[in-house]
Amino acid sequence: MEKTNQQYDRVIEICRNLFTQKMSDYGTAWRILRPQSLTDQIYIKAQRIRSIEEKGISKVGEGIRPEFIGIINYCIMGLIQLELGPSDEELQGEKTLELYDKYFIGAKNLMMDKNHDYGEAWRNMRISSYTDLILMKIKRTKQIEDNQGKTLVSEGIDANYMDMINYAVFAMIKIEFENET
Repeated sequence: MEKTNQQYDRVIEICRNLFTQKMSDYGTAWRILRPQSLTDQIYIKAQRIRSIEEKGISKVGEGIRPEFIGIINYCIMGLIQLELGPSDEELQGEKTLELYDKYFIGAKNLMMDKNHDYGEAWRNMRISSYTDLILMKIKRTKQIEDNQGKTLVSEGIDANYMDMINYAVFAMIKIEFENET
């Protein structure tokens, strides 16, 4: 599991670097978005991945890697929005990165606990299965959002965002490190 720990940290670094660069370009304009809008953005990314997987080609020129990064970063934005609520006000960069790190580390801790119990079964899965699981989690999230966040026995929106982060990280690990032994 140490290998998984190191690979996960590398994925965090990749995603955080892009998030930081985009924050430098755009600030935190995404703070105006409601969580439902972020869920829809995640859906767009996941649907594009599935389309590329099924068609075998991307006409835009970007593959699935940037879309998985986008899913991770939008999920973290969603978690921040669930905590703070949408706002017209920019969030200071330092505070934004503090929250970003808090949620990514939370997702990693969740993954490590589950990874212990499941014995790294995710390593034997196909990337397309992660795509399908993310799409399923999006459908669940939308249903919970339509129910104003209320569930009878299921986990909430935040748990679904966390799971989507981890499925996308698994895909990124496979993409980034598939040739390592």
